[in-house]
Amino acid sequence: MTVTSVTPSMPRPAVVLELLKPITWFAPMWAFACGVVSAGVAVDPVRLVAGLLVAGPLVCAASQAANDWYDRHVDAINEPNRPIPSGRLPGRWGLYVAILWTGLSLAVGTLLGPWGFGATVVALLLAWAYSAPPLRFKQDGWLGNFVCGMSYETLPWFTGAAVMLGTLPSAEILALAVLYGLGAHGIMTLNDFKSVEGDLASGVRSLPARLGVRPAAILACVTMAASQVAVVALLVVWAMPIVASIVAVLLLAQLFLMRRLLADPKGKAAWYNATGTSLSVLGMMVAAVGLALAEPPPPVPCDIATSDACVVAPR
Repeated sequence: MTVTSVTPSMPRPAVVLELLKPITWFAPMWAFACGVVSAGVAVDPVRLVAGLLVAGPLVCAASQAANDWYDRHVDAINEPNRPIPSGRLPGRWGLYVAILWTGLSLAVGTLLGPWGFGATVVALLLAWAYSAPPLRFKQDGWLGNFVCGMSYETLPWFTGAAVMLGTLPSAEILALAVLYGLGAHGIMTLNDFKSVEGDLASGVRSLPARLGVRPAAILACVTMAASQVAVVALLVVWAMPIVASIVAVLLLAQLFLMRRLLADPKGKAAWYNATGTSLSVLGMMVAAVGLALAEPPPPVPCDIATSDACVVAPR
């Protein structure tokens, strides 16, 4: 009996899945869910499922594949066991997977309506611009981390709310989405600690390579904390004292953990992302629930004499 072997040039599904880095999908999926919750309206189950798929297993996965393809020379130094530099994903398969997942993202994005599809297009453009020349935003730690924060937190949050509302979300929703996206700039800085050597060798100006590990860690902590202080302040202004207090307590716990992080930034970066960052994302959902439960302001009184229509002020 003749046994037919799989063509060596074809990648194994397990290797493709490793390229797509499922562990990274959680952040944008969580931010999308925060957007859905913050909208405070009935949930469309089809758009909810489609949005979660687009945010994580599709757009985020496509960005990971594109990043690994264009970072294959850097990964050969930092992470030689990754699928592409190790040779387990041969030829140009890394690029082919990135293109295929981009197409799948666009196809599923059509289920999200005009706002959701538009956001999907923007997310994919940012994903490719982050990794691919000539823009390759990741070459600059300041700009690259900003783009990541907006892509992983702000844009999915906006999309979740816009898809459920069918229109532009309120200023309150947009404000929280932007603030948590800015805070993610610090989280992205922590992620760069593992690749300092390769970044220095290949000319990637990540913040740890550019500023040094400890200054970059201090900057990351200040960025993460400052964004949440702003969130707490806004929640107080919006008359949500209980929600503001919960987010503040979560922030205080993070400050305690940051002290340990700063004692060994490179060694504790992954540990902090598993502990302090988890508290931050929990605060995101708390703030989203607060917006959903907030009482809208009373309607503007009607002027019967002039027959002016009653207008309900936005929440």
